[in-house]
Amino acid sequence: MLKDIDLEKIVLIAKEAGDAIMKIYEKDFTIEYKDDKSPLTEADTKANEIICSSLQKLYPNIPIMSEENKQTEYEIRKEWQYYWCVDPIDGTKEFIKKNGEFTVNIALIYKDIPVLGVVYAPAIDEMYKAKKGEGAYKNGKKLPLKTNQHPEKKLHVVASKSHLSKETQEFIDNLKTKEIEQVSKGSSLKLCMVATGEADIYPRLGPTMEWDTAAADAIVREAGKMTFQFENMQPIVYNKENLLNPSFIVK
Repeated sequence: MLKDIDLEKIVLIAKEAGDAIMKIYEKDFTIEYKDDKSPLTEADTKANEIICSSLQKLYPNIPIMSEENKQTEYEIRKEWQYYWCVDPIDGTKEFIKKNGEFTVNIALIYKDIPVLGVVYAPAIDEMYKAKKGEGAYKNGKKLPLKTNQHPEKKLHVVASKSHLSKETQEFIDNLKTKEIEQVSKGSSLKLCMVATGEADIYPRLGPTMEWDTAAADAIVREAGKMTFQFENMQPIVYNKENLLNPSFIVK
């Protein structure tokens, strides 16, 4: 099944969604709030329509899980071999603040592992893509782009821009290195920074959903890194009964 998926077609879908998002980004837009108080804009809805309809057209037999769709009951989806995991805009808060740090995220999950991922940041024109066994790329360049030769001397840490918890900050402050350079970033770009080598570690001791990480996690893994559960340092898994991710560390 994976060999039949054309990564470049998924890249084009992400670009089309990104173009639609940018048209809305550049004008005034309305903000609604979902039941969980998270913001929703017309850009989320439009991007979701483009991605889901395009994926259904190309691969009608692969189910889709998206942040903006009604979720399928676990009894049904636990039988899924392959499925798409989509976040049309990760970083809606960054979108609303107009700081450019939001992403379109499309992942293919096999059983509980992300095996393909596309992350597109349309405002800054960064395209990340990966397919299991074929490597990870940023704008056509193979990842990682750089490697820290002396982590004991200095660690580059990336943390959340809008959701930095006290626990995460304490973890960062206690890292065993002489010097810590900490940067803030929005959305799944944090995982991508670890994949490129711009950051050595991304700790997230706080809530995220599976669709927030799936696409970028595929890129992280193909770049030779991993997203570990904080509690047991096992790789995080997908399509759980509860779609909330545990606290995790990407390195």
